[in-house]
Amino acid sequence: IQYVATMHEQAAGFAAEGYAKIKRKPGLSIVTSGPGATNLITSVANCFYESIPCIFIAGQINSKFLRPDESIRQVGFQETDIVSIVKPVAKYAVMVKDPSKIKYELEKAYEKCMSDRMGPVFLDIPMDVQKAEIIEKDLFGFSKIIKPKFNTDKIKKSIKKYLGDLKKAKRPVFLVGGGLQLTNNSKKMIKLASILKIPCIPTWNGLDTITSDFKYYGGRVGTYGGPGRNFTIQNSDLLFGIGTRVSGRITGGNTSSFAREAKKYIVDIDLPLLKKKFQQVKFDENIYSDLDLFFEIFFKEIKKVNLANYNFNSWNKKVKHWLKKYDTFKKEYSNKNGYTYKGKNYVHPYAFMNKLSEKLSKNDIIVGDCGGISVNIAHGLKTKFGQRYHSNNGHAPMGFSFSAAIGSWFGSNKKNNTISLTGDGGFNMNIQELQTLVNYKIGIKTFILNNHIYGI
Repeated sequence: IQYVATMHEQAAGFAAEGYAKIKRKPGLSIVTSGPGATNLITSVANCFYESIPCIFIAGQINSKFLRPDESIRQVGFQETDIVSIVKPVAKYAVMVKDPSKIKYELEKAYEKCMSDRMGPVFLDIPMDVQKAEIIEKDLFGFSKIIKPKFNTDKIKKSIKKYLGDLKKAKRPVFLVGGGLQLTNNSKKMIKLASILKIPCIPTWNGLDTITSDFKYYGGRVGTYGGPGRNFTIQNSDLLFGIGTRVSGRITGGNTSSFAREAKKYIVDIDLPLLKKKFQQVKFDENIYSDLDLFFEIFFKEIKKVNLANYNFNSWNKKVKHWLKKYDTFKKEYSNKNGYTYKGKNYVHPYAFMNKLSEKLSKNDIIVGDCGGISVNIAHGLKTKFGQRYHSNNGHAPMGFSFSAAIGSWFGSNKKNNTISLTGDGGFNMNIQELQTLVNYKIGIKTFILNNHIYGI
């Protein structure tokens, strides 16, 4: 374990998230009580909404100084009931009051963090508990969480139904989200789409699964449009959502017009998201499964059908036509060097993203900030398969990318070229972490797009 001391607790949380996304193992962040703990709240919420496995541990004052009742505001110095504060945005949050339960609580937190739909956990540990003597052999552990039992017959039936609908479809699409990278299933998704020759639309969290260089890349989706301007998904007649929930940022305000003529399938490990009463867009077929089992069954069922019955050549040509016609980058955005716009001494953001895309290699890590910069990236960055791209689009705090890039760099074992893309507003929110870069000789590169304003 390597201990890295950041300048600010929020930055430590963001870095832990960046580490977890690249490593696909929990990041860990440890802070002090009171303001140290409350400075982690944004980081905990980040991981909760994006299903990122992270373990957060806070110190707490000596147990005898904890307020005895909620009617009393505070007893101990820097006393804060952090557990109650973070419970709505954590999978598990508890104060460890009994030293003999420390092994149990650490193991339970880890299991909760990694099970089912992953997410953050929070342990609050008072000072006297931290100092207590324990006999390690006498400690008891936590039994592993029983994995949910998926109904393989139901999953198989739904996939067969989909393949039957696909035979009749003219304009099918896959909507692909961040769940593929989190579960390390991106290659399976690429294989599936390649066999069926179906256009794939990535959400903003899926940009490093369905990359710009993929043969069946169909543009990006959402209220901000992007390459292809949403035409592919809006004109589809059969939609399958994989590794994504379908939020208002994808559908736009009028959810009833989203993929209006399409029959809709979705697979998810989060059972409440499959209940129609909770769905903003009602899906016709809701499949409860993890992605490992889903792909295993899907590939078996594909072997049973005649692929000659599935021909989407004209549809794929139409999709490529929209991508070319509605590309966000236009030649007039730059001169031959790609750096000035209309003879003036500034850079068009899409020209910059286009040039950066050319320079980046297939093993690079790109971390995007939130705010106006996130739109520039989603519109203008052309990704390559093998790259890792992430931001935080669920909670979307400005100041994320610089700190998260630090964690991402450590997550790559300090080997991968790691790029932080941020704006002048967002960079100022965790600018103190420049000192962390110096302290640990961290090899990340940061580009600041300065539009002199909070510009979204």
